[in-house]
Amino acid sequence: IIGCMDTPTAGKYFLDDTEVTAASRSQVHKLRKEKIGYVFQHFALMDYYTAYENIELPLLAANVKRKERKRIILKQMEHLGILSERNKLPGKMSGGQQQRVAIARALVTNADIILADEPTGALDQKTGHEVLELLKEINKSGKTVIIVTHDEGIAKMTDRIITISDGRIVGDSKEK
Repeated sequence: IIGCMDTPTAGKYFLDDTEVTAASRSQVHKLRKEKIGYVFQHFALMDYYTAYENIELPLLAANVKRKERKRIILKQMEHLGILSERNKLPGKMSGGQQQRVAIARALVTNADIILADEPTGALDQKTGHEVLELLKEINKSGKTVIIVTHDEGIAKMTDRIITISDGRIVGDSKEK
């Protein structure tokens, strides 16, 4: 629901000043493109696209000019330490490299919200920790980072934990 991919069965959802639950399909699509970056557990990379091309996809959807796309992509790849992976296909990269590509793809549109669904689930512990540190850095830069996890250890590394059970909020660490 937060990512505007599903609609609530009751209530209202506002993102900035837009009531998502009453918005048209095209308005919701525009919100998703402009406001939200997604990082998926299993990366959701296109197998036959290079790392560069995978990162480029949301910029193509946003009609960003080629020269500007290149500048943005190379800057993110350098920042995330994956510039050397630029021309590799996902199958030729490690899990950590693939997740960094997925994070770069989520960041290139400068979205205000980054939704990370089990971002360390497919990674070894060391790489998972590195990915979490990256997400914390992104959060410190002013982005809202929402991590969905079943791992209590990962949750404890965050500033706020909202616990949901059977679709209801049952705990919020900010309410102490």
